[in-house]
Amino acid sequence: MSDLHIGPASAADLGAVLDFWKSAAEGTSISDDPAGVERLLARDPQALLLARRGGELVGTVIAGFDGWRCHLYRLAVHPGFRRQGIASALLAAAEERFAALGGRRADAMVLDRNEDAHGAWTAAGYGPQAEWTRWVKPLG
Repeated sequence: MSDLHIGPASAADLGAVLDFWKSAAEGTSISDDPAGVERLLARDPQALLLARRGGELVGTVIAGFDGWRCHLYRLAVHPGFRRQGIASALLAAAEERFAALGGRRADAMVLDRNEDAHGAWTAAGYGPQAEWTRWVKPLG
């Protein structure tokens, strides 16, 4: 995978990232719009990591750290590039970022219905935490 490059997104990447998520990510998020991703980059310019192969966007992960906890979102790999270690490389980059920031544990948002993703997360050493349930409230 020497031709795989992982690095932070720039403002110029946002349209391509949003288009990528429509085809490569499972489900949608309330923040999957230009304003949402622009806010992410304004708040933490290093949080959105992109994987590129030959200049082509092939994967993403959001590695957000709020100073207390490390959160993973939008781990997505292009369907034509899956099972090639790209998700593992993205997670390794995210975990390196967290360690450098002093993070102690990462959590991931994984859809219950996305059973294909469950295997990838398990292989990476993650597992569901039975004693917690996510509670949400849309704002606005």
